[in-house]
Amino acid sequence: MESLLGTGVALVTPFNSNQEIDYAGLKKLLNFTADKGADYYVVLGTTGESATLTPSEKAQILEFVKKNNANHLPIVYGIGGNNTSEILRSITSSDLNGVDAVLSVSPYYNKPSQQGIFQHYTRIADKSPVPIILYNVPGRTGSNITADTTLRLAAHSNIIGIKEASRDLEQAMKIVKGKPSDFMLISGEDMLSIPLYALGASGVISVLANAFSNVFKAVYEAVKSNDFEKATAHMLRLLEINPLMYEQSNPVGVKQVLEYFGICENHVRLPLVSASQELKNRITSILADPV
Repeated sequence: MESLLGTGVALVTPFNSNQEIDYAGLKKLLNFTADKGADYYVVLGTTGESATLTPSEKAQILEFVKKNNANHLPIVYGIGGNNTSEILRSITSSDLNGVDAVLSVSPYYNKPSQQGIFQHYTRIADKSPVPIILYNVPGRTGSNITADTTLRLAAHSNIIGIKEASRDLEQAMKIVKGKPSDFMLISGEDMLSIPLYALGASGVISVLANAFSNVFKAVYEAVKSNDFEKATAHMLRLLEINPLMYEQSNPVGVKQVLEYFGICENHVRLPLVSASQELKNRITSILADPV
């Protein structure tokens, strides 16, 4: 899957003040990120507020991205949850033409065993007409996909990689040691991209790339040249802004950054609320010095 190397932008879903999808803002975001060096789009992951979108809205957003993908970037589409049967129905009912892979988060709330996680993903991979990327984010799901389970799943011909957001570098090392050569380790933590690149990661699926695809592009190019000092210097440009992206939950912070850049407004759907004035002020203060 060479088309999915480098920086995947975990696209936000812009809303207007009436909580409707802001398609004009979404088009601006697609063009903005592509112009700044994004390698592919990730549509309706966590950052896209998929949890508060209806099935029809999800279908409309995917279709819009396909039709407004001026640079013809690859598309990864989020279909995940904690009901295996419902995910299988969603895969069957979704128009995956033009989609390069499905990103599927590990089941949350249920806290399944490793065997349950293995069987869950095996059923999905057996059913899906496009390749599957696992998504391990224990901070949100309440359970971890262990390295052993990842490696068992990596043997499936339709599972091509994992977005690893456990923040556990030793676990990442175990995956790298045992994985097939064509199985992708993808960083799910923006600021851990360089350590994971050093281990052999193929790229990052990034929140901050909504606003700073240029920085992640520069990091990736430096890594490809084996210049980790230069890559680190680029990544350090985001060190101050990064924690503010999560202080009031993702994508509250990055939407505030995008509003500052004039891409879209900072509206989110409940139970999330827009950035507090105090957070806005701190973000604005950092952005006053160009990144």
